[in-house]
Amino acid sequence: MKYLETTRRVALGLFGAGAAAVMATSAWAGGHGGVDFGGKTIEFVIPFSESGGSARWANFYAPLLSEALPGNPTVVVRYRPGAGSTAGANWFQEQDTDDGTLIFGTSGSTQFPYLLGDPRVRYEYNDWQVVLASGVGGVAYLPADLGGQMDGLDATPLQGTDFIWGSQGATRLDLVANLAWKMLGMTVDPVFGIEGRGDGRLMFERSEANIDYQTSPAYLRSVVPMVEEGLAVPMMTWGALDDDGDIVRDPTFPDIPTFKEVCEATPACSTEGDAWAAWKAFFIAGFPAQKMIFLPGSADADVVATYTKALQDIHARDDFAELSAKTLGIYPQMTADGAGKAKSLATDVPDSAKAFVVSWLEEDYGVSLK
Repeated sequence: MKYLETTRRVALGLFGAGAAAVMATSAWAGGHGGVDFGGKTIEFVIPFSESGGSARWANFYAPLLSEALPGNPTVVVRYRPGAGSTAGANWFQEQDTDDGTLIFGTSGSTQFPYLLGDPRVRYEYNDWQVVLASGVGGVAYLPADLGGQMDGLDATPLQGTDFIWGSQGATRLDLVANLAWKMLGMTVDPVFGIEGRGDGRLMFERSEANIDYQTSPAYLRSVVPMVEEGLAVPMMTWGALDDDGDIVRDPTFPDIPTFKEVCEATPACSTEGDAWAAWKAFFIAGFPAQKMIFLPGSADADVVATYTKALQDIHARDDFAELSAKTLGIYPQMTADGAGKAKSLATDVPDSAKAFVVSWLEEDYGVSLK
């Protein structure tokens, strides 16, 4: 019950009571319109490698969809990494499968290049039909020896260390981390080009990197064991949004301070001004509705309705709260109108935030999006 109450509060803050009701109930007016997936294989494609949080999320939902969809089809997760997810998204844009045997999972790393007008983007979110939006969190962490250098929440002692980390790219979801570390006055050099956040974690494990962050599913599975073994120390989460749109502690990691708290405790950082406004805007676009499942624009309305009903049935399972909390963390899982509103949130940021980020990317990384 605590999980459901927390999830509903987060949803109310983001999308209003109506969307929370859509998310929390399996009541749905339509049926599945005669759609039957019996004997079929559904390809659930994600544009990342198989070692990160998106893979964990997709493999969580795949067997549940197999059980919930009419005909109990086989749901297979396929990986199409490349260009920080842009390659896979460009591929999906060209697909016209209309029978529901192809679904596509995105992440903030797919959304951010779209938001910033990255010239490599040839996909259009408005052409796709969203059936699920999953909120998620993110946790930054350090090697045990460096984590112990912080003065409480004050990150000033870390400013004299040269950090290296594995990043998917300057315009990907990782910009939330890169901007946060810059605001804290830290020197963090990204190694761009990894195919998924899991590859960044592997760099950390091999001591090729000395700072990293993971989205909640991957952190729960792969980083918590390192923390328990004394090999890593959590630094901060990106946080969550309350009903008033303020950043509060992540409900999945209530004992870990947020970036906002660390920023407030670090003299070099400020929670006012252009940098903070831009960071918060892209955090909102990238995390409260970070992962989404889409059908191609060509998919029949009955197919979309069938997926919506199946996902709502999944969320209504007696064991769903327990299963998802252990695997994904405590975040909203939204369908129907809730998913549509989440997609709008994830694919729109103020022009002022875009302008700040575009200027910063060019100044710090030589990335020109003009």
